[in-house]
Amino acid sequence: MDKNIYVELIRKAEEVKKKAYVPYSNYHVGAAVLTKSGKIYTGCNIESASYTPTICAERTAISKAVSEGDREIEAIAVIGDSEYTFPCGVCRQVIREFGKNIKVIIAKSEEDYKVFTLDELLPHSFGPNDLKQSQAGRK
Repeated sequence: MDKNIYVELIRKAEEVKKKAYVPYSNYHVGAAVLTKSGKIYTGCNIESASYTPTICAERTAISKAVSEGDREIEAIAVIGDSEYTFPCGVCRQVIREFGKNIKVIIAKSEEDYKVFTLDELLPHSFGPNDLKQSQAGRK
């Protein structure tokens, strides 16, 4: 994947990070998802006073893509308020729903970022194929 795409995703994630609704943690996170169609969907974290309904930036961006009918994810960039902000376990599992080879760009800035595959961040993961194997065994 072209490094210019990584930088564009990081820029978009940085822009949307400023829109985060974080009155409790004051920890801003932005994410940008690139789909195979070439579209980019962004999301920020949104907190709730009761904490449980809080949604991370990664899941917000993925939800936007899916709600537009775009389910083939190629890459996701994540940027937060700390050195490197990695997706939480729940977000990793949601990203996994859409593939093991998705590029995950973890950025401090446009110039300072690391690229992983989801499989590196969530090895031995459980995904849609596991359900198909389980259902095939029942027949």
